[in-house]
Amino acid sequence: MAQVTVTIDGKAYRMACDEGQEEHLIDLAQHFDRYVSHLKDSFGEIGDQRLTVMAGIMVMDELTELQKRVKGLESEISTLRKTRDEALLKADKNDAALTGALAGLATRMEALSEKLVIRKA
Repeated sequence: MAQVTVTIDGKAYRMACDEGQEEHLIDLAQHFDRYVSHLKDSFGEIGDQRLTVMAGIMVMDELTELQKRVKGLESEISTLRKTRDEALLKADKNDAALTGALAGLATRMEALSEKLVIRKA
């Protein structure tokens, strides 16, 4: 198991992570540190624990909003897929009808052509 040291609010924390996940964990910590710094700039020194809880709540709020957006997009994708499938089915039916109509027309034209050839002779 790999270990990294991350810094949040000027304090170093040694953390374990899976091999290859070091940069990802560092990026996450830096992102979280920005929340803490923003809150500290807004409210001043209100205590490490309180800052951490508030930052955690902000992160959860952002996550919840993103989950709602993802759910909405998944619903939209589902609707678009259904519409596409219906359009493809309709196009297939139209192609079949057109092919049938053209085949019938070709048969009638061949019959007319044979009648014309017989009359010429």
